[in-house]
Amino acid sequence: MASAELDYTIEIPDQPCWSQKNSPSPGGKEAETQQPVVILLGWGGCKDKNLAKYSAIYHKRGCIVIRYIAPWHMVFFSESMGIPSLRVLAQKLLELLFDYEIEKEPLLFHVFSNAGVMLYRYVLELLQTHRFHHLRVVGTIFDSAPGDSNLLGALRALAAILEHWPAILRLLLLVAFALVVVLFHFLLAPITALFHTHFYDRLQDAGSCWPELYLYSRADEVVQSRDVERMVEARLARRVLVRSVDFVSSAHVSHLRDYPTYYTSLCVDFMRNCVHC
Repeated sequence: MASAELDYTIEIPDQPCWSQKNSPSPGGKEAETQQPVVILLGWGGCKDKNLAKYSAIYHKRGCIVIRYIAPWHMVFFSESMGIPSLRVLAQKLLELLFDYEIEKEPLLFHVFSNAGVMLYRYVLELLQTHRFHHLRVVGTIFDSAPGDSNLLGALRALAAILEHWPAILRLLLLVAFALVVVLFHFLLAPITALFHTHFYDRLQDAGSCWPELYLYSRADEVVQSRDVERMVEARLARRVLVRSVDFVSSAHVSHLRDYPTYYTSLCVDFMRNCVHC
């Protein structure tokens, strides 16, 4: 199902099979049923069919799944210039929970690469507002993220997105992106920091307290493993329950492809633990 304003996909199982307890409540009534909602925030340039492989992990187990991919030009250009254009999209995404009347269900995010994190940072900010602060987020999974100002990795990611574009146009966009990053993140950093905090710094200092799972690889050439590990340390220092798994040899956002059984078990176990905690 899609919207003209927000190009998303939602999957709702026919028969939810989740409950808060396996036994009747002290008052004699059966426990209230709940149906976890999982929001997948895709990586830059990925297709919905790519995210569908991940949503199947949760949909098969009775979860409602929402898939969304932020426009790549906003990720690589607007955000790089300090323009918070993704905030509007994050708000529309959270509004979907009210549109489908699932805002009271436990909510888990599965975030891919820096494109997903850039959108997720606005979700975190919106969760502090009156409209959304009652949403019950129970956990977040980070796949191949977050990375901190890795220009070479970002260029690799953008080059992959533009792979089928004409060579001259691809080259011009890559050069333009590199110039934007150098200008705003290095030369104008003290000025831009006054009105737009970098997403990596924002995530480090986030006040969220639900559990986090980081799935990464030292073989990743887009997001450096040391950035993920530094984030894990920062979140642990804020007393967040964190687990991280280094897949060692798998490439960027390729852990499910290379280790399907292990990856799936990690996600399912984490989701179930978060929902029942």
